Amino acid sequence: MSRICVTGIGVISAIGNSAPENRDSLSNGVCGLSRETRHLESKFNGRLPFGEINLSTPELRKKLNADTRGFTRTTLIALHAFQEAVIDAELSQEFIRSPDTAFIGASTVGGMCLTNELYRDANTRTGGSEYVFSYDCASANIQISEKYRMEGINNTINTACSSSANAVMYGARLIRHGLAQRAIVGGVDSLAKFTINGFNALFILSQENCRPFDADRNGLNLGEGAAYLVLEKEEDCSNKRVYGFLTGYGNSNDAFHPSSLSEEGDGPFLSMRRALDEASLQPAEIDYINAHGTGTENNDEVESQAIIRLFENPPAFTSTKSNTGHTLGAAGSLEAIYSIFNLNYQEIYPALNFKKPIPGKGLRPVMELTKAKIDHVMSNSFGFGGNCTSLIFSKA
Repeated sequence: MSRICVTGIGVISAIGNSAPENRDSLSNGVCGLSRETRHLESKFNGRLPFGEINLSTPELRKKLNADTRGFTRTTLIALHAFQEAVIDAELSQEFIRSPDTAFIGASTVGGMCLTNELYRDANTRTGGSEYVFSYDCASANIQISEKYRMEGINNTINTACSSSANAVMYGARLIRHGLAQRAIVGGVDSLAKFTINGFNALFILSQENCRPFDADRNGLNLGEGAAYLVLEKEEDCSNKRVYGFLTGYGNSNDAFHPSSLSEEGDGPFLSMRRALDEASLQPAEIDYINAHGTGTENNDEVESQAIIRLFENPPAFTSTKSNTGHTLGAAGSLEAIYSIFNLNYQEIYPALNFKKPIPGKGLRPVMELTKAKIDHVMSNSFGFGGNCTSLIFSKA
């Protein structure tokens, strides 16, 4: 069976507006979290840290030459990362438009970042609002596919924080089953009042920079970002640069609680185990884990439990959410690209803000930039409702 190659990447986040900028920031331990946001309007601005992209919405419109009616900030940052990925993969307009090219995206916010604007228009305009057709999680995918006149399979996944990891997995399966020759996969979410208020209602937003896997962790920080990968069959990549292979993926759902995982870590354990089985790897062959690591009490406890349960000797791990914040629907593909950096540069990026391990678990993330022999990386993404996905990328 043909292996799945990663031939293009594109990313924008709070620590950089391109893939090279993101890698440089990770290497230098840069934190993109700030209380003083420039582009976010919220009652929490100045009170809570957020991972905000440094480009304003008007700047994005101008840079992308995208003044299309109804384009939201979500669509704009998605378009920014999408364009970087397809250019990086040297996909021509013909290939992008081909029925053989699938476009699988993910988002939790979609056009809901403009809820206030839609509400205002509904009360002040009789001719309707340009944002009506943007008000769903699929709007970014639809608008990008229309801009590029894409004819292949187009789908949007919303499984909360595992959304774009599932988009990566789904795209790979389309290729494996002959339903697509290549797939552009990833996800996007922008900072929005809708999600900020929702997470605040759950009492899981930290008033300080998050501390994944620390004994004194007290919540997560929300961020925004977009990340896309181009997946292709190995036989089509003989003349292309290959970043690595997507060798394993696994999904599970423990259906334990709407916003928590079971103490035993059944969902994370099964997703990691299934990814290993798909890749035909043993636990000891994983050299590094990009952990889901939100910094919340439940997630880090449960993920630690699942790692200890699966790995006799847990591999090196960190959570890059202490750099970017939790980018929700973009997190899985963002961290997949970070995993590709690990493979290509043979390095592990330092965890931020960690001081002491969780009692009874004893796991310590890598605390400084470390050169290492890395052949296989696992990237974990666990969503609300217990939807858990693990991806494995292997060195080319």
